[in-house]
Amino acid sequence: MKTTCPYCGVGCGVEVKALDAPVSGDRQHPANFGRLCVKGSALGETLTHEGRLLWPQIDGQRVSIEAALDHVAAGFRRIIDQHGPQAVAFYGSGQLLTEDYYTANKLMKGFIGSANIDTNSRLCMASAVVGYKRAFGADAVPCCYDDLEQADVVVLVGSNAAWAHPVAWQRLVQAKAERPEMQLVVIDPRRTASCDLADLHLALQPGSDSALFAGLLNWLAHHAGIDTSMLPHLTNVEATLAACEAWDVAAVAAACQLSEHEIVAFWQLFAVQPRVLTLWCMGINQSQTGSDNNNAILNAHLLSGKIGRAGCGPFSLTGQPNAMGGREVGGLANQLAAHMGFSAPEVDRVARFWGSDRVAQQPGLTAVNLFNAIERGDVKAVWIMGTNPAVSMPEGNRVAQALAKCELVVVSEVSAHSDTAQFADVLLPAQAWGEKNGTVTNSERRISRQRNFTAPAGEAKADWWLLAQVAQRLGFGAAFAWQHPCEIFAEHAALSGFENYGTRAFDISALATITREQYDQLAPVQWPITAASPNGTARLFADRRFYHGDGKARLLPPAMPIKTLTTTDYPLLMNTGRIRDQWHTMTRTGNVPRLMQHYDEPFVALNPLDAAAHGLSHGDVTRVQSALGWCSGRVTLDSGLQRGQLFVPMHWTRQFSGQANVDGLVAATCCPDSAQPALKQTAVRLQPVRPTWQGWLWLPDIITPPALLYWSRAPQPGVQRYVLAGNAHAGEWLMQLPGMSALQWQQAQAGQQLHWLGWRKGKLACAFYAAPWLPDIDHPFIAQAFSQPPDSPQQRHALLGGRPTQGGSHGRTLCSCFGVGEVAIRRAIAEGCDSPAALGAVLKCGTNCGSCIPELKQLLSSLRVAQ
Repeated sequence: MKTTCPYCGVGCGVEVKALDAPVSGDRQHPANFGRLCVKGSALGETLTHEGRLLWPQIDGQRVSIEAALDHVAAGFRRIIDQHGPQAVAFYGSGQLLTEDYYTANKLMKGFIGSANIDTNSRLCMASAVVGYKRAFGADAVPCCYDDLEQADVVVLVGSNAAWAHPVAWQRLVQAKAERPEMQLVVIDPRRTASCDLADLHLALQPGSDSALFAGLLNWLAHHAGIDTSMLPHLTNVEATLAACEAWDVAAVAAACQLSEHEIVAFWQLFAVQPRVLTLWCMGINQSQTGSDNNNAILNAHLLSGKIGRAGCGPFSLTGQPNAMGGREVGGLANQLAAHMGFSAPEVDRVARFWGSDRVAQQPGLTAVNLFNAIERGDVKAVWIMGTNPAVSMPEGNRVAQALAKCELVVVSEVSAHSDTAQFADVLLPAQAWGEKNGTVTNSERRISRQRNFTAPAGEAKADWWLLAQVAQRLGFGAAFAWQHPCEIFAEHAALSGFENYGTRAFDISALATITREQYDQLAPVQWPITAASPNGTARLFADRRFYHGDGKARLLPPAMPIKTLTTTDYPLLMNTGRIRDQWHTMTRTGNVPRLMQHYDEPFVALNPLDAAAHGLSHGDVTRVQSALGWCSGRVTLDSGLQRGQLFVPMHWTRQFSGQANVDGLVAATCCPDSAQPALKQTAVRLQPVRPTWQGWLWLPDIITPPALLYWSRAPQPGVQRYVLAGNAHAGEWLMQLPGMSALQWQQAQAGQQLHWLGWRKGKLACAFYAAPWLPDIDHPFIAQAFSQPPDSPQQRHALLGGRPTQGGSHGRTLCSCFGVGEVAIRRAIAEGCDSPAALGAVLKCGTNCGSCIPELKQLLSSLRVAQ
């Protein structure tokens, strides 16, 4: 069965041959041609019922699906009747399929009559949407992945693609290997894994991107960088160039804290090379000036004519698998449907198509405003679908408090346990990857099928079906009478072409008559898909016709750079982001032991000098505190960070750690044009955590460890492993856990070190190792003992010591694909392996997804320096 990966916006094709066989990349899919990252490669390991929400619940009690849907419909009807349609809302996810999204949008905007449907895509792509619409007149990404292989210069800005979009990154790696003359410029305050390939790294000040690109536009104007043939197709050129005039090299160098030499090197590359491709992601979008940052990039491509041709153009990398599909159907509160807005003619058009006189007349509440309205009590019912806003939203503690007092919270989810699910009055079991059937759209506008190849777990239902059932109970049955997602897709396609006449970029009307058989066989295809281009369209704007009324594109004057002010109380600047092997709030990836090998607990990356100034060393536990809250993590030293800056990953939740929700520290400050939160820059301070003991605890079951300074959980094969830090006596703390007194204990104590093994009927039920420092033990050896108990006194003694009698430590896993640890890699280097290729030949590391290659290179380099 061929389907599509449910992680990032690359949209890789996946092939599943059997449920008990590893998944593989689809060699025919044009997004990945068979490549998969480690998360995609581990998808088979997520096909489990463990931790699944298997049946509906009302107030924590199991009920029938009919009773749950009746309850949801009755609650929404009562609140709408009493308070009007503005008192209810939906909050969706880029994890939803397009058919799910279409149903939700149609129900809320078309028949309930409120535009209060927003999505977690607001947190990642809203600024790019505004940028495209202001420049082009449409939310239309002009490029395709083939441009990665054909560019002369690739500019990567605000994106660690090596970790966040690994397969697209590997295409770029291969392209540069085949054409070494290709130049890569990385623009990022932090030296990330993506800098491994860079010819030029511009470590600019956070928030100064707009100055760099305003200066670029000024440079193009004064150094013959304008494509004069583009000028008839552009408006607002003079005003924009005048606004950029002050941004000369010296002014940009001062704002960005870069040398004039490296700035000019970048500008010259952009101006001189004919094919320049700019890729960007959250570092550009998640800013108070996110929309203007986007337009600053688009300005440069439009004025230089580097758009609409192979190998060049502005190319935003979508964060989620179907963020673009959600935009197509109107999944954002300020869109209506099919890329239409709320003008009177557009509202009338959609109303006639849907056959409804209730269509919303104006935009609804965007994400931050939506949860503020819930907190105020203005919104009294919310249906949250496939996302975890109690963790992912800024000011997460306020979001949690708002949900706690909301009159009706409905959550349709895959996971039985999430930080958001605990606030649900009604839990609806949703289908997971492998059970869903529908479509998604990736970063290059390519629509691909997600096909179901396994039966739904328990009573799980498709999101579109749950929504349609509630719509029918609300009295809108005729408009939601679909029996198959193909029917929803066909309606969506028909709406895209309805009274379009080429005026709207999004048009897939050639698929409006698709049959179920054709839907099942649908091959990946890029929109527009029309009668004139039935096989799709790779690149947009080759004809230099844009979607504003005059057919021209617009330049926009740049914004002033935003500088997040640190203070005496909060002297450091925190950046948040993704790591290589985890996804969003870990409801899927956090349950796969292999994906916990690279980084298995929350961390705080610090410049070594900053760490020393705060009395911190590598491996210490520290709290990061802002004016809004705090989180904890283990210190890791990173010389690629500038002084005064730190990096904390976004993924950990209360399901996996005691206090690691980083977005709870971030203020809900948004770009005024896109309403996208500025998640990237927060003033913080550090507070070292000084426990009297630290330790490791292995248990068969998931618990929430009580009364500790710090804890984090990572699943191991067949067992849960906890890392702990506390102040009470370690042994006394352990014995307070439920069930511990019933075990038979084997103990060893040497000085301040305490090792305990708890046995039940000859099987290992608990392993605990504690000391004033974090004990150095062999984790795979201990985990294995839970499934294969030691059968001799010598083996039990070794287990009590925390190490096998033979063999050494595995060390931190660098290659998750093949489970290759740092110890083995160091040994291979000592034995003569002098390159990633040589290490791959011996150990296989770096030979699958390639995401570990930057770290292999760093290790090789550090060992050469040490020698």
